Amino acid sequence: MKKIETSNAPAAIGPYSQGIRSGNLVFTSGQLPVDPESGMTAEGIEAQAEQSCKNVRAVLEREGLSLDKVVKTTCYLADMNDFALFNQVYSRYFTSYPARSCIAVKELPMKALCEIEAIAEGE
Repeated sequence: MKKIETSNAPAAIGPYSQGIRSGNLVFTSGQLPVDPESGMTAEGIEAQAEQSCKNVRAVLEREGLSLDKVVKTTCYLADMNDFALFNQVYSRYFTSYPARSCIAVKELPMKALCEIEAIAEGE
């Protein structure tokens, strides 16, 4: 098992890793829509979905993987009314259409509107 760390995604805000490689699988922690440079979240679901997707991509790229290697995502939305707009952004990044669960939650850390975690298959 190998811990994944990159400055191209937000640092963990608790006792966890940005990601873990175990054999040929890479597991990302939930990626909030936090800009890794500013530490801030953008306004609105579209901008936040975009940033969460970029953060997942950054963790995978640290291990030499692309979003096309993702086999499963779990997406969390603070408001299921954002589902359609979230999907519009998500579909531009996850073009291989991995398996997915999308769950409405009461609240996310940092008052975020979305969070995405992924499992990817590596080499």
